[in-house]
Amino acid sequence: MAKKHGGPRHHQSQAASNNNKSPLDEARDELFQHIMKCGVIGSAPEDQAEWFDATMAYFTERFPELSKLELVQLRTLGERFAKPMKTTKQAV
Repeated sequence: MAKKHGGPRHHQSQAASNNNKSPLDEARDELFQHIMKCGVIGSAPEDQAEWFDATMAYFTERFPELSKLELVQLRTLGERFAKPMKTTKQAV
């Protein structure tokens, strides 16, 4: 009699697809996690700039395979991610 596996079947293929991420995708995901954990969202612009300067220096060492252009793109994505959502006023 064959054993039944208790977990979802897509789990193994999902893990394999995560290994196929580009270094830029991995860096982006890691940066977004850092932004959420470190409370960057909603902080003062000066504090955000200082945080991004230090964090991008770390990412330059952490991901040496990224080009200077990719690091600039990564910071731009992070800065956009850290901005508060824009809200629109609704007519009453």
